[in-house]
Amino acid sequence: MKVLFLCALLVGAHALTFDENEAKNRPVSKVITLLKDMMKQLEKEAQEDEEIYDKLACWCETNDKEKTKAIADAEAKIEDLTTKIEELTALSAQLNTEIKNLESEVAKNQEALDKATAIREKQLAECNAEEK
Repeated sequence: MKVLFLCALLVGAHALTFDENEAKNRPVSKVITLLKDMMKQLEKEAQEDEEIYDKLACWCETNDKEKTKAIADAEAKIEDLTTKIEELTALSAQLNTEIKNLESEVAKNQEALDKATAIREKQLAECNAEEK
């Protein structure tokens, strides 16, 4: 009985031996292999994505700083130019008023000159008439 049990145990042990080639050809083993390969590929892609993200994050930070500074500079320039426009508009209004005043003064002076010229011509004519 012991011998029979030992023989049965040996036959059972032989049946339970692991055949590596047979294990590789099982569908479950193929799926596991595919999953492991996919995992390696995903880890590789994750590393590449992280490197790209680092580059883009650096670019975004640098670009953000530059653009923020450019916007602040432009806003300051806009404010300066707006002030300058207001100043020049006021100066233009003042100069236009002065031009109108000077034009009216020139017109008065021209009228006075014309009257004086007419009087001088009249006097000259009278003087010439008296001398004859």
